[in-house]
Amino acid sequence: MWNRWSSPGRGLHAAMPAAMAFLSWAMTEARSGPPEDPAIRSPSAIVATADGKTLYLACPRSGEAVAIDAASGAVRSRIKVPGDPRGLALRPDGSRLFATCPSATSQIHEIDPATGKVLATFRGGHTSTGPVLSPDGKSLLVCDRFDGRVTIHDLATHAAVARIAVPREPISAAVTPDGKTLLVAHHLPDENAIGAEVAATVSLVDLPARRLAGALKLPPGSTLLREIRISPDGRVAAVAHNLARFQMPTTQVDRGWMNTAAVTLIDVPAKALINTVLLDEIDRGAANPWAVAWSADGKTLAVSHAGTHDVSLIDAPALLAKLRAMPTRIDASRGQDPYSASRIAADVPNDLALLVGLRTRVPLTGNGPRAIAFAGKSLFVAGYFSDSIDRIDVATGPPHSTRLAEAPRAETTAERRGERLFNDASIAFQGWQSCASCHSDDGRIDGLAWDLLNDGLGNPKNTRSLLWSHRTPPAMSMGVRDTAETAVRSGMTHILFAAPSEDSAVALDAFLKSLAPIPPPRVRPPDSVGRGAALFRDPAVGCDRCHAGDLRTDQKAHDVGTSGAYDAGQLRFDTPALVELWRTAPYLHDGSSASLRDLLTTRNRGDRHGRTSHLAPEQIDALVAYLLSL
Repeated sequence: MWNRWSSPGRGLHAAMPAAMAFLSWAMTEARSGPPEDPAIRSPSAIVATADGKTLYLACPRSGEAVAIDAASGAVRSRIKVPGDPRGLALRPDGSRLFATCPSATSQIHEIDPATGKVLATFRGGHTSTGPVLSPDGKSLLVCDRFDGRVTIHDLATHAAVARIAVPREPISAAVTPDGKTLLVAHHLPDENAIGAEVAATVSLVDLPARRLAGALKLPPGSTLLREIRISPDGRVAAVAHNLARFQMPTTQVDRGWMNTAAVTLIDVPAKALINTVLLDEIDRGAANPWAVAWSADGKTLAVSHAGTHDVSLIDAPALLAKLRAMPTRIDASRGQDPYSASRIAADVPNDLALLVGLRTRVPLTGNGPRAIAFAGKSLFVAGYFSDSIDRIDVATGPPHSTRLAEAPRAETTAERRGERLFNDASIAFQGWQSCASCHSDDGRIDGLAWDLLNDGLGNPKNTRSLLWSHRTPPAMSMGVRDTAETAVRSGMTHILFAAPSEDSAVALDAFLKSLAPIPPPRVRPPDSVGRGAALFRDPAVGCDRCHAGDLRTDQKAHDVGTSGAYDAGQLRFDTPALVELWRTAPYLHDGSSASLRDLLTTRNRGDRHGRTSHLAPEQIDALVAYLLSL
């Protein structure tokens, strides 16, 4: 889990009262000598000094930035950071470290690594993440994930000098060496789930003009984008993401039938996609690609697989040469075989053998690699669930992973074990996917509609958030599972294609039950929320007839006129809870509404889904504002 509100455990602060935790955070200092607790708690980000001698880790479960010696793995210092640090940026000269602590009102801290002092704290947006320094070192660029914007912070004044609106959930960013363009990866698609072309995008931000200059749509099924990084020469960007085959009925999982792992390469000067390359092998998945890093010479592109606990080391020049030499069409007159694999560029996103001879896949000693960084001739990999650091020497001999100095492990709770299993593809057949492959790492959504085996074939359903799923039975859009517990066990069998272990299922239940809603972004104007709440409760509108009580659901099935062409006569669908409605688009059982306004207007023919046709536009706006506040 990445957010502070729903984390099942808080490491060193788990048992501390809130006031004591705050005082502990406020007394920011670097500890010298033997550390009181040598463990590294859930490292979520890693940066290296220019000389490759020191690594800094963001450790949210202990509220620290930890400096370790890259050669020995010894902890050099621990810097207490107010909040849960999950993103880091380091000045090239090592003089300043910047840490983002995501929350509804995020904090960004400027730290002097030499003294361990927090020199300044400035306010971020909702879930500030992916901090990037401008090449001139004067600005810090941050993705405010749930505000849908990129913010430019002036480091001389610590003021936000520009806020640039971008599409849904910006989660990672990379700036070109000339400082002119910021590439922004968006975690989820920003459209309805109907059709075969649904995909997330990478935005192009013109930094001098401080405006959104365009977007690159990735191949259909691209979702759950993670890190984006630009090569040292500034010519190629790489972004890791899931490439879902949601157009297929989920009758099998092998050979990438349901989910594949991918890295998309972008020609930065041309502002165009080069191609999307699969990271899986024919009989072995590489689920949940997460972190991306380029070696200093640009010869090696590294991608971590958070679900299968390994790293791909790719010969970048050879891969780019192969992709650029690939024809765009078959020319039989030149002897091209129309039946050969990857015969044209368009086939590359479906080729499980393209990287043969170009990639070394290195297993790790740790679990859940969510952060990687090159330092000197080595790649360092942070294990989020194993509280560990692996080192891979990429310069000599066959690459292999070595764990740095061991640290005592904290006791693992059932919730923490369940979180690890939720994100672990090794419990699935051939490592093709994990629960997080469709529900992200925090149990929410992927923005796609899947044709699961739960309710027959040919009727795709929108991925539902698992938040409060155990409190609002039945489960699934058609209520085909009586409880979420039943759904968890059937999902292990029919989606992960694995033999369900009751011990594992109980842990997964514990994790899902521990999920808590996070505060919504601010709705403006604020008084619109109150007006919308009154409309929601108005009998003439009737929203709370079905969405009643604290859970905002009567837990019954209704025919509200939303049955579509693929529903085979099915008319009644489970009433969903409205918790976190602001972050679960697209809407309805089939994902056919891209927005709440669409749901209340064009997708509410006959007023069967609440009586809204008589409402004025400003009343619709108020009702939407209220729903976005839930």
